[in-house]
Amino acid sequence: MGVMKRFEQRLEGLVNGTFAKVFKSEVQPVEIAGALQRECDNNATIWNRDRTVVPNDFIVELSAPDFERLSPYSGQLGDELAGMVRDYAQQQRYTFMGPIKVHLERAEDLDTGLYRVRSRTLASSTSAEPQHQPPAAPPGYGYPPRPVSAPPMPQGPPPGQPHAQPVRPAPGGFGGQDRIRRWVEINNNRHQITRSTLVLGRSTEADVRIDDPGVSRRHCEIRTGTPSTIQDLGSTNGIVVDGQHTTRATLRDGSRIVVGNTTIIFRQAEG
Repeated sequence: MGVMKRFEQRLEGLVNGTFAKVFKSEVQPVEIAGALQRECDNNATIWNRDRTVVPNDFIVELSAPDFERLSPYSGQLGDELAGMVRDYAQQQRYTFMGPIKVHLERAEDLDTGLYRVRSRTLASSTSAEPQHQPPAAPPGYGYPPRPVSAPPMPQGPPPGQPHAQPVRPAPGGFGGQDRIRRWVEINNNRHQITRSTLVLGRSTEADVRIDDPGVSRRHCEIRTGTPSTIQDLGSTNGIVVDGQHTTRATLRDGSRIVVGNTTIIFRQAEG
């Protein structure tokens, strides 16, 4: 059984169905769970060939209405989301530097149904070694607006080990990337992605021009790879990927990207 399915089944049994009523708000727990998985993928750090460390301390920022609905259950929901992160990490062979914690916070600048995820890597006070089953978390964490530093380097990796996102070869080796077709769908028009990057924006110099006053001249850039990602290029209004405000995200087949008032569907397929 998959990680997400187990998570959904555990939620169904909590508080005699109370969660089912609470989660009639725009934000659904499965959406948050998916965002936490992407946060792990986007911030994974390769220490060496056999060790990839991911964040272990997460904040989910919610709109005021969603936070009011969910805050009475934040402890139980945080525990379930932390368990989901642990299951996903084991499936992906990720490790942690310390205890896994998920917290809910109120964000006045978010509309109902939108949310943000922030994360950082906190080393356990008992050990600097990554771990799958960490001890209880020490109290009193403070959260910067963004992760500001990498965790202390554990003993073992050679000097100069890069901070990089893990790259997983496609079946048959890295050459498998060449067999993947990628494109975006905008207003029922298909735009093939034939290069390593694709810039989207309102400028005529963009690879794909979007005639939308809410879109910046060079709004965002899709970067193909394993996995493919999208990066905000300092736009005025930012990007929303699968319901989450972000500056960078991993893309999967069917990912929905919103820029200004325009929705972009990312597609990829073998062949």
